Amino acid sequence: MAAPTERCRRGRGSAGCPPTTRPRWWLALLLFSASSLPAATALVDGLYCGAEVCYDVLGVSREAVKLDIARAYRQLARRYHPDRFRPGDPGSEGETRESAHRKFLLIATAYETLKDEDTRRDYDYMLDHPEEYYQHYYTYYRRQLTPKVDVRIVILVTICAISIFQYYSWHSSYNEAISYLVTVPKYRIQATEIAKQQGLLSRTKEKGKNRRSKEEIREQEEEVIRDIIKNKIDIKGGYQKPNLSDILLIQIVLSPYYLTQYVSWYASWFYRFTFCREEYGEEDKFYIIRRNMKMSQSQFDGIDEDTRRSFLEKRLWIKENYELHRKEQEEEMKVKMATDPRMKRYRRWMKNEGPGRLTFADD
Repeated sequence: MAAPTERCRRGRGSAGCPPTTRPRWWLALLLFSASSLPAATALVDGLYCGAEVCYDVLGVSREAVKLDIARAYRQLARRYHPDRFRPGDPGSEGETRESAHRKFLLIATAYETLKDEDTRRDYDYMLDHPEEYYQHYYTYYRRQLTPKVDVRIVILVTICAISIFQYYSWHSSYNEAISYLVTVPKYRIQATEIAKQQGLLSRTKEKGKNRRSKEEIREQEEEVIRDIIKNKIDIKGGYQKPNLSDILLIQIVLSPYYLTQYVSWYASWFYRFTFCREEYGEEDKFYIIRRNMKMSQSQFDGIDEDTRRSFLEKRLWIKENYELHRKEQEEEMKVKMATDPRMKRYRRWMKNEGPGRLTFADD
């Protein structure tokens, strides 16, 4: 008769045989995977003091105040600073310059971590919550890469720099424009008449040591004419005098006032001309004409008075009249370009030679 074990091996599941236990291979695999995972530890290489606790590096407790942390740092820095370290000094037995340098860097890192309240709070949270592994990396590098300077200060300094450059550039352009206007007959004659009326150009006879040369008299007259053009002749458009209220910084500061003023003006415009249907005044007509022409206020102010009066005579504030005027201007420009001798020479040159057909005398 076969033994019970042999009978159970040949006929599994038969009566009288104990139930078999199947191998739990998946349980072994789970245990192996769990053992290969990194252990949840609060000390992570690459973050703060690495595998060392910053408090232990400085020799202070977690309840230490800023004064205690600073005092501990100064004592250790005096001992391990590369400029002060001497092998064989009391308390530095067994240390080399290389090991002392590494230790000083660790001490400095610990101090930088604990002296700042926000960084210390993040570090304490890492010590208390070691399981939040990736969150600690994100918090550390976010704080390391964040600019140390307040962004608002950077923006303010940038705006001030742009405003200073804008003002001096504008002032330089204005002086160049005045130098040009001195040579324009229209402004020069007008300034000379004003100077004569005020007795600024009277050439009195001078004798003795006070006598000036003709060159000095001419330079003084030029300076008088220049001052009159700058201060007493109405110059508009691109030749306008620089004004501090127009630079970027002042514009930003006054932007709430300008916004309130614009909203008030627009509400008044809508009420007067849309709701009450009032007639346009002269300034209102000029505003609509300028808007139709897509010109700024300074550009429109640069147009001479006769031309602006012709806009009113043609009733260009009416959209249909302006469109007709614009088409007429375009047709006149086409005719002028077709009949201009310079344009004819240019077209002939483009046809015969052109920019890609260069000829040389040696050819």
